[in-house]
Amino acid sequence: MARPPAETASGADVMREGLAERSQTIGGILDRLDGFAVELGQWRVSVFDVLFALAAICAALAFAMIATRLTRSALRRVKALDGTQAVLAEKIATILIWTATFLVGVDLLGIDLTALTVFSGAFGLAIGFGLQKTFGNLIAGIILLMDKSIKPGDVIAVADQAGQHTFGQIRRIGVRAVSVTTRDEREYLISNENLMVNQVENWSYSSRNVRVQVPVGVSYDADMALAERLMLEAAAAAPRVLATPPPTVWWNAFGANSVDFTIHCWINDPEQGVGNVRSDVLRRLWSLFHEHGISLPFPQRDLNLRQSEALDRVIAAIEARPGESHDGERQ
Repeated sequence: MARPPAETASGADVMREGLAERSQTIGGILDRLDGFAVELGQWRVSVFDVLFALAAICAALAFAMIATRLTRSALRRVKALDGTQAVLAEKIATILIWTATFLVGVDLLGIDLTALTVFSGAFGLAIGFGLQKTFGNLIAGIILLMDKSIKPGDVIAVADQAGQHTFGQIRRIGVRAVSVTTRDEREYLISNENLMVNQVENWSYSSRNVRVQVPVGVSYDADMALAERLMLEAAAAAPRVLATPPPTVWWNAFGANSVDFTIHCWINDPEQGVGNVRSDVLRRLWSLFHEHGISLPFPQRDLNLRQSEALDRVIAAIEARPGESHDGERQ
């Protein structure tokens, strides 16, 4: 380890002396490794120092990762913590473990932090400019978890690059970003800071109930009371539709070809999809309409042709086509 010759022994020296007291053979090997050194002014770096530093760094990293995994596993088994509290506790524990590992590693390597005071200003400036977003996202993620406005398992609305809105479930809140997975297994990584400062549509913030709207058009000559009753029956028969609040049917408008209705029904598992609920209700309604003789409308148009000279020429040209008589039948 880099050190002045007259400085107090570092962790490498303590370890070398301890091993030498236990075994002269090992002590001789370590002394030989320590003999291959490079001196830079008052600083001396030997082969043994380099090997010890690498071993210490590897041991510290292994300890931090194992401690993080054990802590995460232990927190997930605590029944008193909900999902949000468990994630928040994991983040705080991870920060504490890595901070303690860093401090222990510095002490083990014998690095004098007071020697770095000259570079502390430049180092802090570099963190301020280079890692500003990273620390901002870290703090934003902790605030989101403490506030519980965004938590794993929530269903939020997101927009893709084309501006099309869809919805997805929050899988995890990381140090930098939140992972949101949509129904088509597309995964969006949204920075924590964006979720904290921008408007977010959270479908499960205070309640997991989500209303699904199913538009339906019925022919004008149908029995509207029967059609409305069949719509309610089709919605209530869907497995994912809630009984409370019950489905309702609204009259929307008298359209050009149909009387327009909207079926309103509620679900409490939006992460399972919304379009499949609408499809299920329409499929059941189709069978009920056919069973009770309710006709579905389709566009119909009446074409009126005004008498004109151009129209007369077109009719004359059609009648004069060879191989056809004036009544339109082939000769």
